[in-house]
Amino acid sequence: MLASCGGQVRQDSYDVSSIKKTTDYIVIDSDVELDFKNAVVLMQEERNEQAITVLKTVIEREQRLPAPFVNIAIAYNKTGDKKAAEENLIKALKLDIGHPVANNELGLLYRKQGRFKAARTAYQNAIKEHPEYLPAIRNLGVLCDLYMHDFECALQQFEDYLELEPDDKTVKIWVADVRRRLGR
Repeated sequence: MLASCGGQVRQDSYDVSSIKKTTDYIVIDSDVELDFKNAVVLMQEERNEQAITVLKTVIEREQRLPAPFVNIAIAYNKTGDKKAAEENLIKALKLDIGHPVANNELGLLYRKQGRFKAARTAYQNAIKEHPEYLPAIRNLGVLCDLYMHDFECALQQFEDYLELEPDDKTVKIWVADVRRRLGR
C-alpha cells in the first residue's frame, strides 16, 4: 500500500502509514510501488527535483491513490513551486477529501499565503476524518491563535492535542498563555 511520507509539525516525523481510510484496498503494480518507495527515499535525502521526476512517472501509471499526489506536492513545495504543490494537493483531496496529510499540507501552504479561512477549512477537514491526527490539530491551534486571533478555537485545539499528547511541554505553555489572554 502506498503511504505518504507526509507533513510534519516538528522535526520528528509522524507515522502516517498507520492512518487508513476504511475503503477497499487497491492492488498496485509492484514496479509502481517500487518507484514510489524510491521517490520517498529521494525526498528523505532532500533530493526533491529527482523525487518529482520519479513521482511524475508513478502518477502517470497510478492515479487512484492520493499518496503520490501528496508526496509530489511536498516535493514541489520544498523546491518553491507553490502552485504545483497546491494543484497536486487538490488532486489528492479529490480522491480523498479527508486525507490528513494532504489537508495539513494544504493548510500550511494556505497559511503561508495568508489565506487563513482556507487553511482553517483544510485543517478541519483533516481533523473531521482523522480526529487523532496531531499535526492538523496543532496547526489549527496555531492558526487560530496567532493568525486569526480566535482564542477559543486555539484553546480547544491545544486542549484536544494535549489529550492525545499529554507530555508536550510546549503546547502546555501555549494553553496557559491562551487561557491568560482569555482571562481564565
